[in-house]
Amino acid sequence: MFKKFEMELAGRTLRVDVDRVGKQANGAVLMHYGDTTVLSTATASEKPREGIDFFPLSVEYNERQYAVGKIPGGFNKREGKASENAVLTCRVIDRPMRPLFPKDYRNDVTLENLVMSVDQDCSPELTAMLGAAIATCISDIPFDGPISTTQMGLVDGEFVFNPTASQKEASDLALTVASTKEKVIMIEAGANEVPEAQMIDAIFAAHDVNQKVIAFIDTIVAEYGKPKHSYESCAVPEELFAAIQEVVPPAAMEEAVFTDDKQTREENIRVIKNKLEEAFAENDEWLNVLDEAVYQYQKKTVRKMILKDHKRPDGRLIDQIRPLAAEIDLIPRVHGSAMFTRGQTQICTVTTLAPLSEAQRIDGLDEAETSKRYMHHYNFPSYSVGETRPSRGPGRREIGHGALAERALIPVLPDESEFPYAIRTVSETFESNGSTSQASICASSMSLMAAGVPIKAAVAGISAGLVTEDTDEDYLVLTDIQGLEDFFGDMDFKVAGTHKGITAIQMDIKIHGLTRQIIEEAIAATKKARTYILDEVMNKTIAEPRTQVGTYAPKIIQMQIDPQKIGDVVGQRGKTINTIIEQTGVKIDITDDGAVSICGTDKEDMDKAAKMIAIITTDFEAGQIFEGKVISIKEFGAFLEFAPGKEGMVHISKISKERVNKVEDVLKLGDIVKVVCMGKDKMGRFSFSMRDVAE
Repeated sequence: MFKKFEMELAGRTLRVDVDRVGKQANGAVLMHYGDTTVLSTATASEKPREGIDFFPLSVEYNERQYAVGKIPGGFNKREGKASENAVLTCRVIDRPMRPLFPKDYRNDVTLENLVMSVDQDCSPELTAMLGAAIATCISDIPFDGPISTTQMGLVDGEFVFNPTASQKEASDLALTVASTKEKVIMIEAGANEVPEAQMIDAIFAAHDVNQKVIAFIDTIVAEYGKPKHSYESCAVPEELFAAIQEVVPPAAMEEAVFTDDKQTREENIRVIKNKLEEAFAENDEWLNVLDEAVYQYQKKTVRKMILKDHKRPDGRLIDQIRPLAAEIDLIPRVHGSAMFTRGQTQICTVTTLAPLSEAQRIDGLDEAETSKRYMHHYNFPSYSVGETRPSRGPGRREIGHGALAERALIPVLPDESEFPYAIRTVSETFESNGSTSQASICASSMSLMAAGVPIKAAVAGISAGLVTEDTDEDYLVLTDIQGLEDFFGDMDFKVAGTHKGITAIQMDIKIHGLTRQIIEEAIAATKKARTYILDEVMNKTIAEPRTQVGTYAPKIIQMQIDPQKIGDVVGQRGKTINTIIEQTGVKIDITDDGAVSICGTDKEDMDKAAKMIAIITTDFEAGQIFEGKVISIKEFGAFLEFAPGKEGMVHISKISKERVNKVEDVLKLGDIVKVVCMGKDKMGRFSFSMRDVAE
């Protein structure tokens, strides 16, 4: 026997099956939203993991192709590594959940979400977000929930809750908001330049829906929730803090962290740690938690300086941006490049253009998304933070930062009909001290313009931070947080956009939520900073996109042919189109509606390919003039090839106005000659004349 709980959510039924499956997990629910089905489980280890100073939370979102009736592609017919969508979904689940676990909890916790069926109108990602929260709430794992998540769309100026597939397609907003009973705890958004005021209204409209879901979750917890288990606290002993302050007084710690150079600060802290290790050499228990104690001492010092004294570690004002610099074209031969520097954060973005055939194919669960034409990739090497570690490919953070920048720039990209290219931007982190994702947005915007991509407007990004005291009224919002303020602060509120409005938001917090007042203040601060970056730095470096793509970038000629002629251009087993490509060195893409894109770097070769295609798709009529290559000579005449797969014959009597005894007297193999079409001969072949061209 099991229990079903149901509620209506945005016009569809949300059903939660409890005590039906996964009973050995600490908490498990089988989620149904429409016909979307997700199994969500929460499991914790019995004992804390030794030797760590963080909460070991793992979030998984496992997509199964059977959920949409497909067998995975490739040779290995089973799911491989997580897709980009799965990684991003894991991050969206993690961000609102993590702050609600106890800060001194060190037991391993895993939140697993298995997508088993997908109704395209009922988001499996949203279903998993709700499932992870409910499974944790009814488990015995310590958790200060419940929380709920709502997705928002904006269709024809009206807000849409948990939009369907068709509504998503028409929406100017893709917003995800997670809430506790009192506050907003997570925001993720992509938008088509939505004004700040409208974005705030959307956030709190979603917050209101979340309250209804939280009330529903409370009824489940009241009936099936387990008592929360006790755990071994890993908090730093209070007597250790007192002993540390005797060795390193608060003034000494403040002096150590009060610098705008990260390396200097890290060296100061290293000296302090060495001093403390010597002082507590006889106390192994204290030495085991000394790193965490020093971290918390720094955190307390920085927060006090900011909140009480309005002093930031690098001496800036609360709303002051670090020194900015920008340049373009620093990398030769690439299609476009730009570098953006903000303090000790430096990003170089390189743009590459290619034919649409090189767009990324996506084999996922969303039937509406089978490919993407714009790809943004972000790399974060260890040298950028002065460390050494081997590169193992992009992790979840790198994938998340790349996706955020991609989301921020998509709204300003030109349509395929206007600019028929696949576009890839790669952001290389040269140096990092906070908000590299937002610096990559600035660098990418300039790189695209330098590459000649006619974007609609420049996009800039900036991050706001937060330091709070015991009450919601005692707080301070910081503009352009550096790494230290991110580590020790309560919020990383990233906002990207144009002068017109917001294109992307990502909010991470470490506390139990934000009030409307804090969110409004953070969005206003980022708007002011974004405007300054656009006007004073980016637009002064490159004010508008270049009118043409660069020398080394591929050029594209577009033409339209009769869809019935596509087979003629392609030829049997691709013979004709491959011959054109071999002879001209271009790339050719043909869509089902007859749109042809010819891509190359040499205009003469591109024109040659276009001419061949035009001839192949032309219905020969009397009076038309062509150029052909002699490919065969017979006694009665010569056969000419006008384009791959297109041939015709010139009878010996039509070669010249003078009498010709032998075809070889006038023509030889490989000659290029001009002819006029005379119509079809008795055998139905096209007949051509050299002698009548003048007439």
